[in-house]
Amino acid sequence: MQEVRGSIPRSSTKSNPEGSAPRGFFMPTVIAMKTSEQPGQLPPRRRGWRRLPWALRYSWRGLRVAWGEPAFFLEALLALCMLPAAFWLGRDWVQVAVLLGSVVLVLVAELLNTAVEAVVDRIGDEWHVLSGQAKDLGSAAVLLTLLFCGGVWGAALWVRLG
Repeated sequence: MQEVRGSIPRSSTKSNPEGSAPRGFFMPTVIAMKTSEQPGQLPPRRRGWRRLPWALRYSWRGLRVAWGEPAFFLEALLALCMLPAAFWLGRDWVQVAVLLGSVVLVLVAELLNTAVEAVVDRIGDEWHVLSGQAKDLGSAAVLLTLLFCGGVWGAALWVRLG
């Protein structure tokens, strides 16, 4: 078996002039995957129930990579505080579900934005207008979900405390 390594380039994490370690709190995440295929070859297609453990493994690896992203890390920490608060703030199960859903929606948007940025960064380092637009659109999606989440939580607080 051969070990294949992949990483998501970080434009926000810059190396020291000496090249020893990146500046800042977060270091680039490198996730190793054991595979029997040749480098550059797609993994075999799995069908039925055998696919489920592999899908869970890929999803867990994606969450580990996202945890190293500063924006996702901050939003996940806020979500850990907000999710229990949703049960206090919501008056019935529908309100709790909307509060929880708005928080989860922010995390999903951040995951998709990180995926878009990783794909764009993998294509090349040179600047292109379409690459900039793709990153800006992903960022705008995160902004809209943050505004939606803030509006939902603000309205729930208004009803509960006002």
